Amino acid sequence: MRHDCTFLTDVLSDEQVAFTDATRESHASDWGSRESSHVTVPDAVAFPESTTDVAAVLAGAHEREIPVTPYAAGTSMEGNAVPSFAGISLDLTRMDEIHEVRPADFQVDVGPGVLGSAVEERAAESGLFFPPLPSSGDLSTIGGMIANDASGMQTVKYGEVGDWVLELEAVTAEGEIFTAGSRAKKTSAGYNLADLLVGSEGTLAVVTRATLELAGRPEQIRGGRAVFPSLDAATDAVADAVQSGVDVAKIELVDETAGAMANAYQGLDLPDSAMLFVEFHANHGIEEEIAFCRSLFESHSVERFDIASDEEMDTLWEAREELAFAVSSYDPDLSPVHPGDITVPISKLGEIIRYAKQRGGEEDLLVPCFGHAGDGNVHYSVLADTSDPEMRAAAEEVYSDIVNRAIEMGGTATGEHGVGLGKREYLEREHGAVAVELMRQVKRAFDPADILNPGKIFPETSEEGGRVAFDLATDD
Repeated sequence: MRHDCTFLTDVLSDEQVAFTDATRESHASDWGSRESSHVTVPDAVAFPESTTDVAAVLAGAHEREIPVTPYAAGTSMEGNAVPSFAGISLDLTRMDEIHEVRPADFQVDVGPGVLGSAVEERAAESGLFFPPLPSSGDLSTIGGMIANDASGMQTVKYGEVGDWVLELEAVTAEGEIFTAGSRAKKTSAGYNLADLLVGSEGTLAVVTRATLELAGRPEQIRGGRAVFPSLDAATDAVADAVQSGVDVAKIELVDETAGAMANAYQGLDLPDSAMLFVEFHANHGIEEEIAFCRSLFESHSVERFDIASDEEMDTLWEAREELAFAVSSYDPDLSPVHPGDITVPISKLGEIIRYAKQRGGEEDLLVPCFGHAGDGNVHYSVLADTSDPEMRAAAEEVYSDIVNRAIEMGGTATGEHGVGLGKREYLEREHGAVAVELMRQVKRAFDPADILNPGKIFPETSEEGGRVAFDLATDD
């Protein structure tokens, strides 16, 4: 169904509205959906430049029952920011102002369209940084990070983006502006609406300003690489380090397959072994922490544990950050069927990775595993010739089996990418029917007409009678 979005030119300037095919098509996909044949092109793209603009667009869309899908950098992996039912793509990238840095309070106020790297640069001027910044921080926006409750390589020490959100300004589906959370370090005043908006993928309200907490930059930063004789030894070492309280800021796993792919992609000479990339942050005593970690790794038969120079560490982290591209480009005849993003309790890390490799071997499929091992987050890909129906079906089954096994272990289908379109089928399996129905009720309370990012998270969203509405008869 197409929607008449010409009202946008009444509430925004001509430069803030696009109806051209090129602009609309550029907002019909994100990183996770660009290879999909099932894309929906929005009817219009709106570029608000203020909270007032956002409120005007949403009020007009609500009155006309037009779907609105918030969009930023398009770096999401599960189709979170692409429309399911056309309508308006609300591109927030022009709201990229850093409003104020308050070093005395360790806080910064930013617009949703500001890049994570810009926040880092501005914070650094005051000797501060934003600890949970994901690996894609130089490409992704703060609004997108909040929408998906993103996290990165430093989560093991610092937590997720949501842990550093203090206060949010947002706009409801009907165009009403409200504030959630508090700039105070803590509050017990009423429901925590800020936490509710974090990770909601733009389905409840549109965030227009965020107050983020910052941290002082550590005086000491050291890092390196540990090489293990087997993948089991590496995962056991991770679990031991975390359970023993090693104060590590990053501990990233790269299996043999992923390492070979990194070598091919970047011309590196990483060893043909399971590896851990580690980094330590401290203001004093960092050598003692490294020694503690070394002793634990040695108890798991580590073959090498080298502390690297700054230049060498830059190369290692670049290799880790580029792994998704390395995997995708490894074999021109093979493509990842979906971006794996499971997280399990740390004691189950080795078990889930063994299972992933086992299932891949049973179907003769490549399944590289890597990720934020310190918090149990495993990124994996199942590579297949997607033009071969049997091979693709086998890859889809392996991918799904790994997700289901993670849930059985007390884990989650998605550690940081969000539900979007790709993980909807696992929501009830993970949380149960009662919890998911409560989520639906929250969605209905915020957005009864279901105009905000419809089709995401809940699989029962549908078009009926020319309008977008919840199909209340469907509970699957």
